[in-house]
Amino acid sequence: MAVHFKTRRPSTQAELARRKRYFSATLVTCAAIAMIGGVLHVVKLGANRMHDMRNKATYSLNKMDTHIRAAGEDIIRHREDEARPVTSTSSYTTAEADALLRPEQWQEINTMVEIPAGQFLMGSNRKRGDDYDRPRHSVDLPAYRIDKYPVTNAQYARFVAATAHRPPSHWQNGKIPAGLELHPVTMVSWYDATSYARWAGKRLPSEAEWEKAARGTDARRWPWGNQMDTSRLNTYYSVGATTVVTRYNKGASVYGVMDLSGNVSEWTSDDFLPYAGTKASPEIFQGKVAVASTPQDRAMKVVDLVPVDAHYKVLRGGSWKSDPFSTTTYHRNFSWPHYASDFFGFRCVSDATTNIGSKP
Repeated sequence: MAVHFKTRRPSTQAELARRKRYFSATLVTCAAIAMIGGVLHVVKLGANRMHDMRNKATYSLNKMDTHIRAAGEDIIRHREDEARPVTSTSSYTTAEADALLRPEQWQEINTMVEIPAGQFLMGSNRKRGDDYDRPRHSVDLPAYRIDKYPVTNAQYARFVAATAHRPPSHWQNGKIPAGLELHPVTMVSWYDATSYARWAGKRLPSEAEWEKAARGTDARRWPWGNQMDTSRLNTYYSVGATTVVTRYNKGASVYGVMDLSGNVSEWTSDDFLPYAGTKASPEIFQGKVAVASTPQDRAMKVVDLVPVDAHYKVLRGGSWKSDPFSTTTYHRNFSWPHYASDFFGFRCVSDATTNIGSKP
């Protein structure tokens, strides 16, 4: 015998309202459970990420305060160092600087690569890119030469020895920290980099020269191609400091130029100005300085950003601290030329016809 079940209809308006309340409460409960589950999932992912980062750290986290600096701390350190007389700090003699590396090492890091004349595509039209990286446009350059590697501490030591220029502020007693001879020099301002380039018979690259050397003529996003590959560069605290400039040989550009993504952000000769046709706000390109207007503001470290009649300088390539997408070939970073940081470095260029001679 077949048994038929019938759903009992609510007999009164009160029972109908009660059922609606139960149904609404059930929906709210399910939504809350789903939200809690999502939050727990995100927390778990975050915990896994932190665990992964701890496992990959190259130094004890108990010593983190010696590796991670507060925003602006490098600027203050550099300013204090600039205020001290150069004579108060010893450094290398020319012979001592020359002895830092073997002859074959000097030959390799002093190599320059010729970039052929012609057009390339500069900038980007990617929707997720920064407005000031737009629009993509064609640039025609004459042939030029660019340093194969960023300028190293050893090369900068030769410059310091030859000119009595102030050593970077983190060199103890004017000497390179042990084992960092082939790391890119850091804690150098745009003015320091310009002085080195002039001494070496070279100059800082323009933005266009830097970008063409990095991306070639096929508008690639990174020197090696269009896919991020963390094995090809030092970025996003994956190492926790600078690395030897010869380490990432798989990160070479199509021309064979090294370390153009990650390790250090590199000074260029150009002011940070808008590309023709950009839709970026003019506010981005306006130079600003932090000013505490009153004693109370100074005591509380409250500042206003005040526009000034000066321009930032462009840095390229991202660094060991950058997020991976700041290391793209077209991304523009910027800073005041007198600032220095533990992730600012540089490389040099020369005209293809220039005779560099024996200088690095």
